[in-house]
Amino acid sequence: MEKMAEYFRPDTWSLLMVDEGHDELYFAIAVGDKAEALKSVRLKMGEGIAGWVAKHGEARVVPDVHSDPVFASRVDETTKWETRSVICVPLRSKLRVLGVIQLVNVDMERFKEPELFFLQSLCDYAAIAIENAKWVEKIQELTITDDCTGLYNARHLYKTLETEVYRSSRFGYEFSILFIDLDHFKTVNDTHGHLIGSKLLAEIGYLIKAQLRLIDFAFRYGGDEFVVLLPQTGKDQALVVARRLRDALRASAFCKEESLNLNVRASIGVATYPHDARSAHDVIRQADGMMYMVKNSTRDNIGVAQRGMLQE
Repeated sequence: MEKMAEYFRPDTWSLLMVDEGHDELYFAIAVGDKAEALKSVRLKMGEGIAGWVAKHGEARVVPDVHSDPVFASRVDETTKWETRSVICVPLRSKLRVLGVIQLVNVDMERFKEPELFFLQSLCDYAAIAIENAKWVEKIQELTITDDCTGLYNARHLYKTLETEVYRSSRFGYEFSILFIDLDHFKTVNDTHGHLIGSKLLAEIGYLIKAQLRLIDFAFRYGGDEFVVLLPQTGKDQALVVARRLRDALRASAFCKEESLNLNVRASIGVATYPHDARSAHDVIRQADGMMYMVKNSTRDNIGVAQRGMLQE
């Protein structure tokens, strides 16, 4: 893309990608002193020249934007830029338009029809590269994601933990682990079947994630067991999160669409690195041990390493 800019010498250029979830275009790459202002700009499909190209999948060469009824001036109003001419080309995969490349203020006297064909060819190659990168990203995501709950899987847990141990040791901060085991989950499977059991696990995975910060990690450890990793979090703060999860479970009913309204409780163990453990495996073992203390006693409670079970 940089070579393309060198060849055509626009005043500025940008790569806009399609956000299919919102049916919009966003500036993935913007070059020039106005680039920062473009980060917040989104175009509806069909809006402006870029939106038109993305919607119709056809390139457009516009020597004078002010004589073109499709041109949307609000981008210029945001950036205080003066757009005079635009060349906009779609990035097309086999099935859809992924985005567009937009060159602004190209010397139109130098731009000839064969060069549009050349530019479209470059964009087609770029689209292939982007599509391949998206597939690689998707495959990588599948290898670390539990397909039932959408949470990370146990394999990714230990990789993430090793990274967190390294950061903790280097920068001197704590992190905490919550080990969560659902109480009487086998009864749900035996009574309602494995499909309902899987649906219940998915709903609980969603509930767990909803209680966490963006920097936290939630994993399905296996079966009806979950692990939460809380970076830069001491034991007292981890206990706040554990209580919040416990209370959210107590207040919720699951599988409502199936008219079951299941009530679920959990036994939760809490451990903190480096106070309770000296390795990634050890901090998991400590949290797991506290969870089993609760499991073998009252259930529906929280056990904390070096403190024991909550009395509340």
